[in-house]
Amino acid sequence: MKRSSGVVLGALLVLAACGGDDGDGGATSSSEAPSSATVAEAAAEREGLDGELDISDAVLINTSPHCEDYDVTLTATSTDVTRAIMFESGVTVVAGDTACTLTSNSIPNHDFNDESARFATDVSEVAQSFEIVRGPQLAGAPSDLSQMSYEGVLLNGVPIDLLSAGCYRPDDPMANAEGIVPIGCNLGDAWLANPLGTEDEFGADEHNAHTQPDGSYHYHGDPHALFDDQPGELGSPVIGFASDGFPIFGSYFADLETGEVREVVSGYTLKDGERPAGDENPPGDHDGTYYDDYEFTGTAGDLDECNGMEVGGQYGYYVTEEFPYLMFRLSETPDPSFGKGGPG
Repeated sequence: MKRSSGVVLGALLVLAACGGDDGDGGATSSSEAPSSATVAEAAAEREGLDGELDISDAVLINTSPHCEDYDVTLTATSTDVTRAIMFESGVTVVAGDTACTLTSNSIPNHDFNDESARFATDVSEVAQSFEIVRGPQLAGAPSDLSQMSYEGVLLNGVPIDLLSAGCYRPDDPMANAEGIVPIGCNLGDAWLANPLGTEDEFGADEHNAHTQPDGSYHYHGDPHALFDDQPGELGSPVIGFASDGFPIFGSYFADLETGEVREVVSGYTLKDGERPAGDENPPGDHDGTYYDDYEFTGTAGDLDECNGMEVGGQYGYYVTEEFPYLMFRLSETPDPSFGKGGPG
């Protein structure tokens, strides 16, 4: 699994970890988190950075779950590999009283569009702005994802767009060899395609990302960036924030029951056997091509149905290499600033 490596962002802070243990999975720990640097110490350290950090190919180390601890301007240089064009990334995070505003040009801090990709549209700088709610609280019930909204944004300024607009329509002229159309489907359609489960992976590059029609770059899964496989004693850093305000961590956490740092395990597994018979259903076994190939089994992993958990009293989402990759539901209502205006 390829990860970027480079500079660090801020000081090590307290580790954060859909809303507690409900008895069906989703680990919760009431133990105290390991001791760490305070927010005040982190702020003092940042004062010498002139308000700007170069995060080109960076591995972050800051584990603070609070967006206000990332009040800084970030820059990076990256390359569109296939087109051999260099880009400049720019991200600004400004902390307000009730929310942090993250503004970016949608260009990642790592190279993109490698030889494995087939982008339908060339990458372009697209100005975007998101409001990250401070101090989010867990709702009584999780919210479904929407094709109308981004699910979050990483600290390199690139949004998360997990749901596809493709589905199984074998009689459609646009259908590929698997009977999947790439666009035009909504959440009400059966057998919505998993962008990272199809044979062509919807043209994604090695960072599980591709472009919208306007050229904006976005992730559909594990970004393979901003964290690596050598976490510190507190686990993976915060690499971004979900649209409901909760932090997004890399794949490793400090298991407070065992005292070990280990990789999280998703609570979703493939359904057994073949898909139901019928012309309206795709043939073959449940193999991950479609979202409906999976089911949440709770005790199968560490994470809840949202792909998050609570560690040391702090809830957060975690990156998983396997489905659902980042999150599959949201633990609170998304902020309207993450709306994108239409499906797909």
